[in-house]
Amino acid sequence: MSDQDPRHTDDNSIIHTATGGQLIVQALVTHDVEAVFCVPGESYLNVLDALYDVQDRVRLVTCRHENGASFMAEAYAKLTGRVGVCMVTRGPGACNASIGVHTAFQDSSPMVLLVGHVRREDIGREAFQEVDFAQMFAPLAKAVRMIDKAEQAAADVAWAFDVAASGRPGPVVLVLPEDMLRDTVEACVPAPIPQAPVHMDEGDLERIHHRLCQAKRPLLMVGGSRWSEQARADILEFAEKMDLPVCCSMRRLDIIDNIHPCFVGEMGIAPNPNLLQRIKDADLLLVVGARLGEMTTQGYTLLSAEDAAHKLVHVHVDASELGKVFSPAIGVACTPEGFAKAAKNLAPAADHWATWRAQARADYDAWRRPRSVPGSLDLAQAMQELDALLDDDAVVAVDAGNFSGWAQRYLTYGKARKFIGPTNGAMGFGVPGGVAAKTAYPGRQVVVFVGDGGFGMTGQEIATALQQKQNLIVLVFNNGVYGTIRMHQERNHPTRVIATDLVDPDYAALARANGAFGEVVETTAQFKPALESAIAANTVAVLDVRYDANIISTSTTLDAIRQKALDTQQS
Repeated sequence: MSDQDPRHTDDNSIIHTATGGQLIVQALVTHDVEAVFCVPGESYLNVLDALYDVQDRVRLVTCRHENGASFMAEAYAKLTGRVGVCMVTRGPGACNASIGVHTAFQDSSPMVLLVGHVRREDIGREAFQEVDFAQMFAPLAKAVRMIDKAEQAAADVAWAFDVAASGRPGPVVLVLPEDMLRDTVEACVPAPIPQAPVHMDEGDLERIHHRLCQAKRPLLMVGGSRWSEQARADILEFAEKMDLPVCCSMRRLDIIDNIHPCFVGEMGIAPNPNLLQRIKDADLLLVVGARLGEMTTQGYTLLSAEDAAHKLVHVHVDASELGKVFSPAIGVACTPEGFAKAAKNLAPAADHWATWRAQARADYDAWRRPRSVPGSLDLAQAMQELDALLDDDAVVAVDAGNFSGWAQRYLTYGKARKFIGPTNGAMGFGVPGGVAAKTAYPGRQVVVFVGDGGFGMTGQEIATALQQKQNLIVLVFNNGVYGTIRMHQERNHPTRVIATDLVDPDYAALARANGAFGEVVETTAQFKPALESAIAANTVAVLDVRYDANIISTSTTLDAIRQKALDTQQS
């Protein structure tokens, strides 16, 4: 800060004499922000200059593209539960960053995007790189605010952090006119706004317990955000005490210890058919934290309106989500932490669920057993080898695409082992997600799963990882196609292939050109030694995992999908 002798107000707040840019940075420090992900721009030079003086407090991670920076901020928030912070410049920078904002919105991750802007006097003239951010981000963010007075800069940061983290978390955009950042003013830097504790209503808890006691085939689904480590422990204690089978919503696999006998799988894209049927057969579905989005509900077909009215109990922090997809028998607005803390003290409801829970677990165990696949690289066996080599507190970051099914079906998470992926299906998340994981947990092992399509979008962020001196392991699943789209293409328009083939570089050589470790894997026998070499390299390591595109998912092949579609057309 520029002031040498700050004054105090009657409530002992400190009055600083500082520029708007300095006040914003001081607000970040006050909120204990440990890392900011950015691509620098001339529109917010005064913020960057103020960050120069607090490099011992705030780590500035310079990225290669704004979509990578915004993905990193979202992934950091998803992993830590803290507000992720991204900074980009006006116009093109903000447009590039919008994908991370959309991800934070649909994935319910607390994030603040700081966007440089044109001078206040030029707003509305279509000045150089000017965009109306209020309109642009209105459907993507929880809130958008332009800081038009430097005196309000620190207070607006505090407001943004509060909005981002409260209720259903999400992204908030702060717009920073460049001349406002240069203004020198006297202003306070307020303390962070404390989050109000949320307690489970005793009457609602009693109603849920009563329903549970009456059930013969109950099932618990957990998902969404705002799961602290304590909440994870409490919900597992509740499930264990009740002997409840527990599944996770799409890409929320680390909420529950996957090794625990109560865990029965994930309800995401192409789930275990036995789990899907078991949810339909359940006479009570208790959903805690999950938003019941399109993928988790299998295109909103998981329940009928009648089923939901009889058996759905939905606990979500945002009351507006209750009944948005299915009208529940009981709907309760509460945080996962508030529910889990109260529910773990409930008396066991019955002793006749053990068989039901054990059968569901047996279905999950059978689903994880490797199935033979064509080709020289058995990905199921490779995943088992990876699962054994992963540290107990490792972090796995997956990109969007069919290949992610191998990590979601065959690896195990929970306890200290973390899993992150974009529930909105945004390609390009993987490598930035890995960089964010290493930024949040530099001492942990981090492995990225990314397809050749996703790596082509944000793979350049391995240079960011190298600049940050991270030992990040990246598995590029290289089958020469946009796999998910090819799958749908063959299903709907068999043999009429267009626009989904890729011509890929040698990703191992590309890694080595960046100064990283790189190796090609084409057979099952090569996978484990290559992985061990990548771990031993103790730097950024890229394994170019090459396999036949016919192995389109963990469950089927392109040949089978195509033939089924052709048979349907002919019948």
